[in-house]
Amino acid sequence: MIKPGFESGYASVNGLQLYYEIHGSGQIPLVLLHGGGSTIDTTFGQILPLLANHRKIIAVELQAHGHSGDRKNALTFEQDADDVAALLAHLKIKKADFLGFSNGGSTVLQMGIRHDGIVHKLIAVSAIYKRNGMIPGFFESMQNASLENMPQPLQDAYLKVARDPKQLQVMHDKDRDRMINFNDWPESDLQSIQAPTLIINASQDVVLPEHALEISCKIPNAELMILPGVHGAFLGEICTAIKGSKVPELLIEVLDEWLGK
Repeated sequence: MIKPGFESGYASVNGLQLYYEIHGSGQIPLVLLHGGGSTIDTTFGQILPLLANHRKIIAVELQAHGHSGDRKNALTFEQDADDVAALLAHLKIKKADFLGFSNGGSTVLQMGIRHDGIVHKLIAVSAIYKRNGMIPGFFESMQNASLENMPQPLQDAYLKVARDPKQLQVMHDKDRDRMINFNDWPESDLQSIQAPTLIINASQDVVLPEHALEISCKIPNAELMILPGVHGAFLGEICTAIKGSKVPELLIEVLDEWLGK
């Protein structure tokens, strides 16, 4: 059920129609950035209502994903960060917290690197900054990735909200190519992040826990949390959620406390 005060819309930013939703209320909004191939609902549908009980939430669907439009350029974490910064300028928001999962987690790190002036706190979930941060064989598997083996719940969610269903293939290919062409970031990029940062990873993630530890050690004011399970399960992500699990509720308690410090 959509609560009173909900609004949604499109912002014209950097040649792109970017879709966003606003839930709840509060002084410093928390911006949610979904994972690759995903939508707001598939990544955050389970925890968004809980988060919105205590603060304003701005949930974004990034280039080529969900309701949002596309443009000719390839997907990059840097460009996604620039688009989010432009969206906040459009909404006249001077400061925000940011929470991103997977590809959205790496974009959150780029918010701290490229747009520190608008960042209050960062929460990067299952993020990477080097190729060796992924489990062995991940990048080799990307070479053979096809729409046929994209998780069906993600395909269905895209088709439910997309302006042009034929763009599903385009979105898949752009996400695949982003990972194939991913290059390591310099350590100095992470060291430049000044905002308080919480790094979160799963114990059996596609991102290695030791990589999450490395990221937390490179960022000057960072903390680390490792939660049990696989990629996205502790968020209640649509493909990995465990029915009846209390871990997403536990996560909300931790986030509320950490953001409130």
